[in-house]
Parts: sequence; C-alpha cells; structure tokens
Amino acid sequence: MIDSQYAWHLPENQDENRINEISTTLKISNLLAQILYQRGYQDVKTAHAFLNPHPDQLHDANLLYDIHKAVDRINAAIIAGEHITIYGDYDSDGLTSTALMYEALAMVGADVDYYIPNRFKDGYGPNVTVYEDLIARGTQLIVTVDNGVAGHLAINRANELGVDVIVTDHHALPKKLPEAFAIVHPRHPEGHYPFGELSGVGVAFKVASVLLEEIPQEMLDLVAIGEIADLVSLTDENRVLVNYGLKMIAQTERPGLQALLDIAKIEAPITSTAVGFAIAPRLNALGRLGDAMDGVKLLVTQDIDVAEELATKIDQLNQKRQTIVQEVSEVALKQALSAENQKRNTLVIVGDNWHEGILGIVASKIVEQTHKPTIVLTHVEQNLLKGSGRSVASVDLYAALAPISDHFVGFGGHAAAAGMSLASEELVFIKDTFEANVTASGFDVQQKIPLEVAGKLELNAINANLYAELAKLAPFGMDNPKPEFEITAQVGDVKQIGQAQQHLKFSLVAELQQKVPAIAFNQGLLAAEIKANAQAIKVIGTVDENVWQGVSSYQILIKDLKQAGLAIIDARTNKLKKNLFAKNQQYVFFKHKLAKQVQPYISKDAHIVDLEKANNILDDQITTIVDLPADINDLNMLQNHTYRQLTVIFYTPQQVYLAKLPTKHDFANLYKFIAQHHDLLIKDEIQQLASYLQVDKSQLTFMIQVFFELGFVTIDNGVLNGVVKPPKAELGTAPSYQARLKKQAVEKVLIYSKTTELKDLLSKILNPNVD
Repeated sequence: MIDSQYAWHLPENQDENRINEISTTLKISNLLAQILYQRGYQDVKTAHAFLNPHPDQLHDANLLYDIHKAVDRINAAIIAGEHITIYGDYDSDGLTSTALMYEALAMVGADVDYYIPNRFKDGYGPNVTVYEDLIARGTQLIVTVDNGVAGHLAINRANELGVDVIVTDHHALPKKLPEAFAIVHPRHPEGHYPFGELSGVGVAFKVASVLLEEIPQEMLDLVAIGEIADLVSLTDENRVLVNYGLKMIAQTERPGLQALLDIAKIEAPITSTAVGFAIAPRLNALGRLGDAMDGVKLLVTQDIDVAEELATKIDQLNQKRQTIVQEVSEVALKQALSAENQKRNTLVIVGDNWHEGILGIVASKIVEQTHKPTIVLTHVEQNLLKGSGRSVASVDLYAALAPISDHFVGFGGHAAAAGMSLASEELVFIKDTFEANVTASGFDVQQKIPLEVAGKLELNAINANLYAELAKLAPFGMDNPKPEFEITAQVGDVKQIGQAQQHLKFSLVAELQQKVPAIAFNQGLLAAEIKANAQAIKVIGTVDENVWQGVSSYQILIKDLKQAGLAIIDARTNKLKKNLFAKNQQYVFFKHKLAKQVQPYISKDAHIVDLEKANNILDDQITTIVDLPADINDLNMLQNHTYRQLTVIFYTPQQVYLAKLPTKHDFANLYKFIAQHHDLLIKDEIQQLASYLQVDKSQLTFMIQVFFELGFVTIDNGVLNGVVKPPKAELGTAPSYQARLKKQAVEKVLIYSKTTELKDLLSKILNPNVD
C-alpha cells in the first residue's frame, strides 16, 4: 500500500445555484465556475474581474505612504544635479527592481547609477561600508529597491554623512523602522494601501508610475519576472501586473531578455512557469555564485552583442549552480534523514565549505522531501555560520525566528524564506528555540499537510477544451495555483526516468485502453511498488500540455498519490548478495541459522525477524522474506500483520525441485554395494562411490541418510556398515524422504511458479478472509 503525503480536501458545501449562475452568465464550464467559487470568487462580478484582469483594477500608487515625499526628493535631486545611486539586491526581484528604477530615473533626466551588493562581501541589504564608499565617490541620494526596511546602521551612517536615503521595500517590517528620508512600503504601519503583497519590483513600479506621471507599460516585463520569482501572491493587482507583464515579455524589445529567452529555449506564449523555472533561476545564479551587477546590465543594455555575451555567461553560471546544488543537496538530505532529525518538526542542517549562494535552493529541496521548515547553514569563518531558511505553507518562518533575532549576527526575510548569519556558539540555542517555536505554533510534521483539491476528474475529460478552460485562470503562482484534480485509474508502463532514475513515469489507463501519461518528480523509488500492485491508483495532479512538432498532447503532473492493496515484489534468487540487505527495513527469516549467517551484512537500523526464535513482526514496515519456509503452512505466521511493501526472495541454499528422486534401482544398487563392502569411510570415499553407482553426490548423500533413518545402515565415527538383518520399512516413510517430497512441493509453489500465481497465493494467505 502507498499512502498519500498530504491530506486531500475535496470541495464541499458549495452553492450549486451560484456556480451555475457564474457558469451560465460568463459562458464558462461548470468546472471552471466551481474552481472560481472555491477560490473566493463567488459571484458573477468578482469572477468576471478575476478572469479579465485589466489596468483599471490597479490601485492608485498615490495611496502609498511616503510616495510623494520620495518622488519630490528625487525630483529635487534631478533639478539640483545630484548624483543618485539605486541600491538593489542580488536576486531576481532585486535585479528587476534596480533595472526598473534605473530606467525610470534615466527617463526623467537623473544623474543615476546603480549598485548591487555582493552576497558574499556585502551581505543582504544596506551595508555601512558600501554606503560610505558610494558617498565618498559622489553619491548624494540613495534609493533602495527590494531592501532597506531593516537597514538601520547603514541609513544612520548616510544621515551622518549628510546623504538622504529613500527606502522602497516589501519585506517584513521590523518593530522599529530606520530613520530614512522616506519609506515606501505597501504595509507601512502608518499607511492605508489596499494591497500589501507587492514584491520589490512592484513597489518600484509604483514609484516609477508617480515619478513618470503615467503607468510605464514598457516596464511590465521586469515587473512580471520579479513578482513571479519572489513568489508573491498572484491575486489582486499582482495578477494584473503579471498578466500584462507576460505579454510584454513575449514581445520584448530588450536585447538582454530576448537573449535569455533564446538561450533558455523559451517561446511564446510566455507563462509564469517559464519565468519561474527558466528565467528567474538564471538571473538568480549571478548573485548566488558571484557578482550580480551583470544582471542589471543584461536587463537594461541595448547592445545585442553585449546581451548575447552576458546571457551566455549567465547560462553557464546557472549550469554550474545546478551541479553544486545537486552535490550539496545529496549530503544535506542524508543529514536531514538522520535518526535524530527524524524526530524533529524542524531541521537545521550544517555543513562545511558549502557554497553559501545555493543554500536557499538546498533548503527548498529538503522542505520538498521532508515537509519540514528547514534552515541550511555553512561555516564561512571559524566562528561564523551563514545560510538560508525555507518553510512550509502552514509555518511563518519569520514569525518563528524574529523573537530571537538578537541572537543572529544578521537576519531578515518573510513567512516563506529567510536569510541569516550567526555565531557558532548560538547554533544550539537557535536550533532548539526554532524547534520549540514552530512546535508551539501547532505544527506537527506527523500530521499531513492539507491539500486543496479542485475536484475529481475522469480521464476522458482530459483534452484541449479542458486545458483551454483551465488556462483562463492563469497566470498561476502563489495563492493562485494550477488546479489539482483527483484521478482514479489503472496503471501501466511504469518506469523510472531521469539521469539518476529519480523520477517516476507511468500511464493512467481507463476503459477502452485510453492512456494519459503521468509524471511524479523525485518519486522514482515508488516504481517497483506500483508495478507490483494490481490495485487502481489515485493521484492528485495538474493537467499539463506537451507540444511536439506542433502537436499538443496532455499529461498529469502528479503532486501526490496513493494506492490500496499490498505491493508484492518478486525478487526470487538462488544467490544472496550483500546489497540485498543494505536497506533500513524489516527482514524475515524462517531459519535461525541463515539469519545468524547474514546478520553482519544487515543494516544496524534494520529489524530482523527470526521466526524460529519467535521474534515479533512489526506492522506497517517495508518487509523482505529472505528464505524458504519448510512448509507452505509456515507462511501463516505472516498473517495478522500489515506491510507497507512485501518483497519475497525465498532463498534456499540447495534447490531440490528439479533434481529427480533416486529410483528404487538406485537404492537397490547402493544396498547391494554396502552389503558387499565393510567399513566404508564416507567422507573420503563418497565421491568415488557416487561415480561408481552413477548417481549425483547429493543423491548418494540423500540415500545414505534415508538408509540410516530406517536402520538399514550404521554410521560410527564416519564409518558406514550395513545392518545384517535390517527392519522392514518403506523408503517413503523415512523423515528425510518425507522432507524431500515436502521441499519439492514448497519449491514448486514458491520458487517455480509464475509471478502472478505467486502473488495470488500470497495475497490469499495474508488475507484469508478476503474473497
């Protein structure tokens, strides 16, 4: 049986009349109307507005607190000929924010340049030394984008040097705001802006709109990239900005962006998925592995040659980033799955010489695998750790760490992600407090995370019309995910794919043999279990389009799955190898001797069941039956237990089914020979005797054992002699003869049967009450 990772929540208590009204009035499918209703758009007006994002839905930028103070100061600087520096950030949101603000100021005649802090040298946000250096080189006004709201020290220093700082930011607000000239923030405590979920580039766009006295539509491509990359809520006005921004990307006149699209092999129509998985990672790679200044240069350059050169450099860095991430992730995940960490609700993973620029990605991968809020740190100096944290939807990472922010050297972030540095001696305290705070919030990793399911879907409904209907919900992203559907079907064509065979691919099969491909990323290890189970599978997934040579087909990208019934894996072999016992699972032995022999090769964390010693079988375990029982009925000992998966090896050191029993003639020849010869040294002469009698050595040994058990011969210190007047007895009554017949019968059923026959037999034995 395969259990689901999430708790599936299907729609309930829906107003069917409302749904029908939305469907009829807007001329959309009932399914789409149902999804809109689930997401809070429960009348025709709100549903229509959602499906038709329009610039009229944008909020007035003038409502942002301090925005006029900021714009007036910028205009004053322009008039006075002051040099303005845009101080950005090294991620995609920061780079697009910087490029947008730089272009806006340049358009109104400002003397402007930009600075992107180096992640490794300058750290995140305002840096005192950098501010001092910028001011020494002539900067007279600093405008931050996507940072600054926690930059007290650097802003205070700028004030001391007579330079104003305008902060435009969207990150979590500290208890006390810095003494900046102006702070433009959608959640400013003294402001009343109606939507607080703008990204850094979204805030910069609002400032540019007031500065330019119009909405700069040509900059919406930058807005879309930054907003999608920063995982802000794609609802309300963000939906409008991203919707139009994606269209701008498709017709971009930016040489740098076009070069990036070309090298990533992205073609129109441009989707949020393409931006999130192809454009943003490449821009982020600059800041993760080196200096991100080239990112802004790529976005603002008008030189095609420069654009292509920078795009190539960025792509190469991204490939290098992927390699480093893979290497670090493998090591970090092993640490995450340690016995100690298995007991925790949170993870703090620490490594040496890990590239600090990719720790956020590694943390995300661990969260994906473990469903636990995770911090990944590396030693950057003897007594200093730096790293990043990522969280699950139900845990506010910033809220869990903010109460102990004074124990960090540096700390910042929001609900889903955070960056931090800390002294080594603070590690234990932060690790324990992080665990305590998250646990106190009610999070328990043993409880399944809720997964909202849009509804049940039949395979025959998956077609171009359905895909076109669902596409009306795009752009997809945070708070507006692709709809997840429950699908039940039989399974076929199960296989592992990917360079490391880490992914799972199979076909969902319906009546009339209709097949729909399905892919589950990082679930390759389930292939054998699914293949071994005859039960139908239930999956939760999104409908995805594949276009090949102009022809569209559709597949399911799986989020979660479950399958009833016991998966029985046929691994029968006549050779036991060490790698068979490398896994941390349950191994069942019918014979104590074999259990003792192979115990040194079994993982220390594995559970050994020695049935001769009456060891307990643990329930709900991945279980392997190692050896062959002496009797079919011995398998009844496996009843009344549950197994996550059952693998059968049924090893026996010497198979007898294919070996013929000695004939009566063979027994007669042996008896005659013994009667004519005395004091036979069995150990020394058995091979010679077998050759003489023209029988196999093992057969000869078996016949001598039968004679001994029936009293036909004596064996004293290895010397065999016949009995002068032996008792009368049938050969078939000897215990060895009976055991041989029984072993042949057991081997016939358990070793030489077809896989399907074996699975049927085991299913009936393990579930005797099921017809």
